[in-house]
Amino acid sequence: MNAIIIATELAHDLTGANPPVLLDVRWQLSLARAAGEPAFDGRAEYAAGHLPGAVFVDLDRELASAPGERGRHPLPDIAEFGAAMRRAGVSSGRPVVVYDGGQGWAAARAWWLLRWTGHPDVRVLDGGLPAWEGPLSTDVPTPAPGDFEPVPAAGGLLDADAAAALARSGVLLDARAAERYQGDVEPIDRVGGHIPGAVSAPTTENVTADGRFLPADELRARFKDLGASEGAEVGVYCGSGVSAAHEVLALAVAGIPAALYVGSWSEWSSDPSRPVATGAEPE
Repeated sequence: MNAIIIATELAHDLTGANPPVLLDVRWQLSLARAAGEPAFDGRAEYAAGHLPGAVFVDLDRELASAPGERGRHPLPDIAEFGAAMRRAGVSSGRPVVVYDGGQGWAAARAWWLLRWTGHPDVRVLDGGLPAWEGPLSTDVPTPAPGDFEPVPAAGGLLDADAAAALARSGVLLDARAAERYQGDVEPIDRVGGHIPGAVSAPTTENVTADGRFLPADELRARFKDLGASEGAEVGVYCGSGVSAAHEVLALAVAGIPAALYVGSWSEWSSDPSRPVATGAEPE
């Protein structure tokens, strides 16, 4: 099953006998609060217009637990996540399509969580809301409760120790911007740099200028150049496990399974005893 769906295909599926549940996960990393300005408000964006029938999902509250020692977006409580998905109408026997404002990071976080906890049919709208050419709605639906019961998979998830080991035994990709990987700047976390052995692989290089994913063969070629090809053990991290989910999605489009280090740099860098590498090279 493809991990992404284009807008015309989604429009067709919405008229079918088993239309997908639509989840609107508009969110963006914002430093506005630190500057004393209002933070991005995904719920307000949703209220101003969304795909007809879509239900808003709050990334900070429903796709993550409170920030702390485990990072800025640690895993949500699984029972609470399941309850939130059921309120949104998610059932195991019905497909789900997730979208955001176009960047794809937040939608990918929802995609990853649903897939990791056992939902069999989840896709991300390629290009997000800007790719949709149909009408928008301001009506807030009240879906019938779903029956989805999340069951976390045995694999696909890394903690700090596993990420450090994978950087030595396999391929650990750092999905952040190159300047953060190198330690030239660090606008959010305690210290700049990267996990020793990790390879710089900005997730922004997986998409075109309009936010759509590169073709699968181009993604495969890119990841092969980074050492992440078929047969390699691959993991991804970022700042807080959001843009890294987008890179895991890009790897899935390329046919390469990968694990996610959810705590990511926000967890790793919070412990002064963990080693930090700087510069353009992995070590």
